[in-house]
Amino acid sequence: MPAVDALVCFALYAANRTTAQAYRVLLEPWNLTYPQYIALVTLWGDGEQTVSSLGEALQLDSGTLSPMLARMEANGLLTRTRDRDDERVVTVTLTDRGDELRAELAHVPRCIAAGAGLTDADSARELIDALHQLTEAMRDLRDHPDTVLAAAGIPRPRA
Repeated sequence: MPAVDALVCFALYAANRTTAQAYRVLLEPWNLTYPQYIALVTLWGDGEQTVSSLGEALQLDSGTLSPMLARMEANGLLTRTRDRDDERVVTVTLTDRGDELRAELAHVPRCIAAGAGLTDADSARELIDALHQLTEAMRDLRDHPDTVLAAAGIPRPRA
């Protein structure tokens, strides 16, 4: 067994890459990427919103999000409209085609859940909750490394 197989970080990395590859296979017939798919899911669930609120929801910066939304707009999935009072604010709205994809892609979450061995809604919720808890813990480590190092009894290295 390679040494990296014993690392939590590598297990997460490998799971993330393989999950992204599974989504790629499922979304390929619609010429969609995973980030485009999650943008659609967000718009289906939350309705039209500003580019900045969509970026926050998807944890994507504007340098990544804007070109992606431009491609989706060119493909007829959504429209972007500048606010008349403040042109810095851009609202993203699904087109009819973008709305239609909701039914066409309804199988994707079920396929991912089945592929992950999640047999029911409770097992999916448990995994999602554990991943959210992990994300929050890693965010806390990122934002407050001294606190985590001190709790672990590890002195902060000097730069």
